[in-house]
Amino acid sequence: MNKAFVKESDNDDEDDLGPEAVALPEGTRNYITKAGYERLRAELAHLMNVERPSVVQVVSWAASNGDRSENGDYLYGKKRLREIDRRMRFLTKRLEIAEVVDPALQPNRDQVFFGATVVYCDKAGEEFRVTIVGVDEAEPLQGRISWISPVARALLKAREGDTIALRTPAGLDELDVIEVIYPDA
Repeated sequence: MNKAFVKESDNDDEDDLGPEAVALPEGTRNYITKAGYERLRAELAHLMNVERPSVVQVVSWAASNGDRSENGDYLYGKKRLREIDRRMRFLTKRLEIAEVVDPALQPNRDQVFFGATVVYCDKAGEEFRVTIVGVDEAEPLQGRISWISPVARALLKAREGDTIALRTPAGLDELDVIEVIYPDA
């Protein structure tokens, strides 16, 4: 079928990131914890060894049924294959540039660096507990924030007892660092 009638671009690389992916700032490294790296590798292996072969089998079966233009299994299967392939390309690229950091080996345990869990208090007195992780493993609702997030950037290099300034859309906020925790080696 002519590309004029389908929504496919010649350059699939521009869509590799997908809507859920966070672009890394130019010139920065893709820091990631060992657990995060293993999760990405496991997802890639699952897509490659389980999900993609299963969808290929369905598409092959649907293609053998005849007219492909009105075959829902075939059309959905082809779309799903493109999504799987896009995610696999994204994961492969991210894993290639990943720099695994083990926070348990951090020598300066009194200072906030990548992988630290930080307990801090804002000026309203509300206490927060966050762990600074890589962009591909951040889950803010579970307290896992990306090292490039504004809060993490403000906390980096702070020590227990420090008061740091955080610029927010509402203005300047002050955060009091209560505790810095690293996992045991």
